[in-house]
Amino acid sequence: MTSVTGLRAGCSATSTEMSLLVDIIDSWRAPRRVVRQHLDRPRSEAFIFTFLFTFLLVSFIAQWPVAARLSHFQPEVPIEQRMFGFALGLFALVMPLAYAVAALSRLVARAFGGQGSWYSARLALFWSLASITPAMLLMGLALAFLGQGRQTTYLGIVIAAVFVIRWIVMLRETERGA
Repeated sequence: MTSVTGLRAGCSATSTEMSLLVDIIDSWRAPRRVVRQHLDRPRSEAFIFTFLFTFLLVSFIAQWPVAARLSHFQPEVPIEQRMFGFALGLFALVMPLAYAVAALSRLVARAFGGQGSWYSARLALFWSLASITPAMLLMGLALAFLGQGRQTTYLGIVIAAVFVIRWIVMLRETERGA
């Protein structure tokens, strides 16, 4: 049985094989296997764009508690303005930057003998971003409860390091050949 989402994305997998949440959980244990499964699917820019969009959407949602806290302490700036500014920053700045970083990573990988493609470089970056969305939610809650401080800075460093390590692991897997 093929899912409607799979048909739209050009995939012929069943709906249980297409579950983003299951893949995110699995990628914390076996990131290479999950990214390889995504790479083995038929190519679909729309499909991998959903990974980037998922990251952006969850990052946006993770900022609601932070914006609520800031609006409580500074009521002259309502939560709606804060969220609009954050959404504009995410979608107008992060989205084009993600494509540029993926292209740069492909050039660097090719210089080191990588056998991947532009598509596989985007897949590795976008999937590694999507796979850290639980950590983004944790960071949002930590910022909401603790505010800016040493603890949240350390948490941010740990999340950034986890992302970079996962991205490198996934990029190496996709550069083995697409």
